[in-house]
Amino acid sequence: MEIDPFIFRLSIFILSIFIGYYVVWSVTPSLHTPLMSVTNAISSVIIVGAIIASLAGNTGNIFNTASIFGYLAIILAAVNIFGGFLVTQRMLAMYKKKKKSK
Repeated sequence: MEIDPFIFRLSIFILSIFIGYYVVWSVTPSLHTPLMSVTNAISSVIIVGAIIASLAGNTGNIFNTASIFGYLAIILAAVNIFGGFLVTQRMLAMYKKKKKSK
């Protein structure tokens, strides 16, 4: 009996969702800022791959599958990067000493 490759990949995807959920929610707040910085670095690599994917199609037709998914990946990774920077900036602001008013 052979397992369908789609079912095999779907089960790996579902397991990775559960593992990712438990890994992210078990991070302590003091490690959250370095973790966001690593996530931003990974997203920048995703943008480079998305640019390559969006330009990989036929030059005569810009609306092929690779281009559409490439542009979608660029947009989602950009949102992830800018959101990560905002969250990191907000977390670092929490650790700054507040100025005392006279």
